[in-house]
Amino acid sequence: MLELQQNFDIKTATTDQLSFVGDAVYSLLVRERLCVLGKSRSNDLHTSSAKLVKANAQANAYLKIEDVLTEKEISFYKRGRNAHNNHTPKNASEGDYHIATGIETLFGYLYLTGQNERIYELFDIIF
Repeated sequence: MLELQQNFDIKTATTDQLSFVGDAVYSLLVRERLCVLGKSRSNDLHTSSAKLVKANAQANAYLKIEDVLTEKEISFYKRGRNAHNNHTPKNASEGDYHIATGIETLFGYLYLTGQNERIYELFDIIF
């Protein structure tokens, strides 16, 4: 995974910023894992990736890790899950969409605080 190049002030980060970064981190993890598993055709990679990053898949991912999260991680997850936005999910339930935003916020927080080992630990549980 890429290393964070500059210091990011997590105290002033918005939920939108955290989930924006976390979405990219989570997507990169999925893509990396698919390649490691030997998928090589672009159509297979895209189809598999899309299934694993959609909101209901991320909601299921949360169920796999919820018991191993620290209090701090739970607070960032809840911050994302409870964020109010004006977006209506197209292909997901509103509940799954909020859980997915919580997962993305959590992964954004972990990445921006340099906790790459923890990111992989949680992703290994999910995958």
